[in-house]
Amino acid sequence: MAEDKLQTNNYYSEHDRLYVSVDCIVFGLNEGSLQLLLIKRDFEPHKGEWSLMGGFVNLNESVDDAARRVLKDLTGLDGIYMRQIGTFGEVDRDPGERVVSVAYSALLNFPDIDHNILKSHNASWVDINKIPNLSFDHSQMVEKAVVKIKQRLKTEPLVFRLLPEMFTLTQLQQLYETIAGQKMDKRNFRRRALENSCIVPTGHIDKTGSRRGARLYSFDAKDKLGISNFKL
Repeated sequence: MAEDKLQTNNYYSEHDRLYVSVDCIVFGLNEGSLQLLLIKRDFEPHKGEWSLMGGFVNLNESVDDAARRVLKDLTGLDGIYMRQIGTFGEVDRDPGERVVSVAYSALLNFPDIDHNILKSHNASWVDINKIPNLSFDHSQMVEKAVVKIKQRLKTEPLVFRLLPEMFTLTQLQQLYETIAGQKMDKRNFRRRALENSCIVPTGHIDKTGSRRGARLYSFDAKDKLGISNFKL
């Protein structure tokens, strides 16, 4: 047994070691604008530049757990929806050390966020169409995350994480158009939306926009069959 352990230790010691980190691409909707959460770095490397929020993976946690920890530290929220979007490992991606980063994307409901915590991290929201130059390879991470979100919009009910509990079909369509970056036919969109059983009428009317008002709907998170068959 001792000999086997020695051989195992020799096997690991023969190989180079490197750091593993996570980077979090956090999106939120604010006043009809899809925004990205960035930090202004007050530490090296790339001090003074914009970047995503990230951190190293600890020995006692999984990569997913590390991403959840970073997101909670940044936003104050637990149980955030997140999805791994790729691994970035170019040899020279970090000037400090050899670091491989696993990137995650997250969608947040703007009112849920503790904005005081964001300020403590020197974090700011930036319009997705006005993103500044980012340090490291973070621009590539953001580009890949945007592409994946647009792909998943058609088959996953992602946007309901960005909407109030009750919403109009107009609000739903505007959100889809904001994220997809293109206009959609109103009649076709509403027809497709109402074909999904997880989008249910509440019986309430929103009269803030007109006297006639607009019907309010909600998302039924318990409709597992409807969610699995979601399509827009």
